[in-house]
Amino acid sequence: MGLFRSSEPATVRVSDSGTPVRVSASTAGKPWTLWADALGTFAIRAMQILIAVALIAAVLWGISQLTVVVIPLLLAMILASAFAPVMRWLRRKGVPALAATILTLLAIVLLLTGIGWLIVNAVRNQWDDLYSQAQAGFQDLTEWFSTLPISFDQAQIDEWMGSITDFLTSAQFGSGAIAGVSAVATFITSFILMVVILFFFLKDAPQMWAFLLRPFEGKSYDRAMRVGDKTVTTLGSYVRGTAAVAAVDAIGILIGLLILQVPLAIPLAVLTFLLAFIPFVGATLAGILAALVALVANGWVNALLVVGVVVLVNQLEGNFLQPVLMGRSMKLHPFVVLIVLTAGTFLGGIVGAVLAVPLTAVAWGIVQVWDGPNTPARWARPKHPEDEQAMIEGREPESLTRQS
Repeated sequence: MGLFRSSEPATVRVSDSGTPVRVSASTAGKPWTLWADALGTFAIRAMQILIAVALIAAVLWGISQLTVVVIPLLLAMILASAFAPVMRWLRRKGVPALAATILTLLAIVLLLTGIGWLIVNAVRNQWDDLYSQAQAGFQDLTEWFSTLPISFDQAQIDEWMGSITDFLTSAQFGSGAIAGVSAVATFITSFILMVVILFFFLKDAPQMWAFLLRPFEGKSYDRAMRVGDKTVTTLGSYVRGTAAVAAVDAIGILIGLLILQVPLAIPLAVLTFLLAFIPFVGATLAGILAALVALVANGWVNALLVVGVVVLVNQLEGNFLQPVLMGRSMKLHPFVVLIVLTAGTFLGGIVGAVLAVPLTAVAWGIVQVWDGPNTPARWARPKHPEDEQAMIEGREPESLTRQS
């Protein structure tokens, strides 16, 4: 062991960052000692950040290659968290685990299937009326164009219609249709996989989690327990709260559309319920679609009334329902929600937009219980609560007042 020890005298120097550095006499002034100063520390941190970013990019790339597995897994985990209270209630009532799982799973599948059937059946029953109304609306739109200062003769309109017809009968549209068939097949495969995974999550989730916790001991075990409980609680609260808000939105939109006699009122209400799971954007998209249907079928006055109904329902949701039903499960600033929603949409499309916010809420919830049940991670704790509160209230922080 003595061969690896240096008997040369060593000196202790203080780097530019204020950190004591032990430097031997023979190595003092050598190039590698440059890593001990402020620039060297910055370079090391930069390399660490680059390595972390590369690892995150590799994980995201792997997820993008396994979306058929990853997305059903995440959706099954979210649904299992949402229906965990139902499973616990059934087990407390003495229902066997297998029977409780089958009952809960059948309720979920029937609910999802019922929503799909409701949309398809309503569209099929009202499609002929909507088609005839759309033709009349298009004719009115054509006549309105003819009154504009810009002239559109019938030959130009026929040419545009011919271009649309050519595209619909072209090989490009056909390849797009084939891609659509492939997407449907992928969706069916993912749905079946999600149902199977959900079955095992509902039935054996406690055993699975206990198995995953076996490598942890002591404080690490307690932390892993807190992380698992916080994940299930946050996901379940988010889904149940969002579903309640979405149901109120859908009912409000449905009542307004029925009063205004807008076609496809039921499918539009169901679509409003589904799109409500995308924060900010979902309600706006549903309102735009409802206004377009009203414009085509009933005219611009009816469309403006539909817009008024949508705005009224959204105000009710934002000012009353969201704070009450989502306040405990969603402790994210709207700016954070907007950023993660945009990033999720860019990375994963519609599914990414749906999953981005709850997964971010879970991540923030884990940070809040990292060092204890009510103790956030050290870096996330407020260092000077009084200064933070002063800045929030627009007052000068007390630390600055003391310094002056």
